Amino acid sequence: MVSTALIAAEGSAGEIVLALALLLVGVALIVKGGDFFVDAASWIAEVSGLPQLLIGATVVSVATTLPELIVSIIATAKGSAEIAVGNAVGSVVANLGLIMAISLFFMPGKVRRKDYLFKSSVLVVAVFNLMMIGLFGGMEDGNHILSVGLGILILELFVLFVGENVLTAYRTLKQTSPNDLSPESNGVNVAMTAGESSVEQVGEPTSEAEEASAPVKKDRKTVILNILKFIGGAAGIVGGAELLVTNGQKLALAAGVPEGVIAVTLVAIGTSLPELVTTITAIVKKKASISVGNILGANILDMTLILPVCAMVSGGTLIFPRQSILLDLPFCLGLTLIGVVPMLITKKFRRWQGAALFAVYAVYLTLRILYT
Repeated sequence: MVSTALIAAEGSAGEIVLALALLLVGVALIVKGGDFFVDAASWIAEVSGLPQLLIGATVVSVATTLPELIVSIIATAKGSAEIAVGNAVGSVVANLGLIMAISLFFMPGKVRRKDYLFKSSVLVVAVFNLMMIGLFGGMEDGNHILSVGLGILILELFVLFVGENVLTAYRTLKQTSPNDLSPESNGVNVAMTAGESSVEQVGEPTSEAEEASAPVKKDRKTVILNILKFIGGAAGIVGGAELLVTNGQKLALAAGVPEGVIAVTLVAIGTSLPELVTTITAIVKKKASISVGNILGANILDMTLILPVCAMVSGGTLIFPRQSILLDLPFCLGLTLIGVVPMLITKKFRRWQGAALFAVYAVYLTLRILYT
C-alpha cells in the first residue's frame, strides 16, 4: 500500500513540474508577444508620419519595457513585492552581468564617449538613487517601503531620459535626412533610444547606420497583420506575465525557495531573454556593431519606470525587500560601474569588462541563493 507521504511527495513533484512548464510557457509568450508588439508599435508609429529616430526615442523605448513592467505590476497586484522588485532590479543585473558581458567579451570595440555619457550617467544616478531611497526612505511596520512621493522622484529621471532622447532626435533630424535615421527595430526587448551610436567592432569599418531603410508598407494585408500583431502581442505579454508570476510563486512555495530568488533568477532572466537572443544573433551574424547603449537604455527604463508605477498600483506602500536593498542594488551599482566607467575613460569596450561582469554576476547569484 502506497503511503500517504509518498502520494503527497509525488503530488508535490507533479505540481512543481507543471508550474515549471507553465512558467516556461509564460516566458515564451512574453518573448514572442514582445516581438509582435514592438514590430506593430513601430509600424503604426511610422505610418503616422513620425520620424523613425523619434519613434526609437519614444514609442519603441517604452514598448520594449512592457514585459518587465507588466510582470511587476501583476506581481504587485497579487501582493508579491519580492517578485515585483526582484524582477525590476534582477532584470537590470541580468542585462549587465549576463547579456552585456557576452556582448563585450565576444565583440569589444571603440565608442564615441558623447553617445554614452548621458545614458551612463543617468543609469548610475538611477541605481544609486534607488539604493539610497531603499536604505533611508519610508518605513512601515518595520519594512522599508517605496512611497508614491519617492516613486515620483525616481520617475523624474525617466522623464528626463525620454526628454533628452526626443531633443537629441530633433537635433539629429536637422542635420540628417529622415531616411537615414532608421534605428534597428527587430522586435526585441531592447530600448532603442535617440542619438544612439553602435559600437564599432575593431577591424570592421562598416556600420548598420549605412544600411538603407525599406519603405513602410501600407497595403490592406499589412494593416490587418500589424493590428493583429499589436493586439496579439499585448495579449501575449499580459498572459505570459500572469503565468510567469503565478507559477513563479508556486515554484517558490513548493520548492521552499524564497520568492526573491525566483524573481532575480527565473523571472528576471525570463523577461530579459529577448536581449539575450538579440546579442547571440548579433554575434552569430558577425555584425559590425552591437547595441550596448540599447542595453543601458533598457536598464534605465527598468530602474526609473517600473517601481514608481508599482508603488502607485500598491496604493503607495510598495514593500522594499531587505535583500534587494542590501544585495541586489549594491551589485547592480557595481556592475553598472564596471560596465560604463572604463568605457568613458578609454572610449573603448574591452573584453576584460565582459569577463569581469560575468564573474561578478556569478558571485551575485551564488550569494543570492545561499544567503536568502
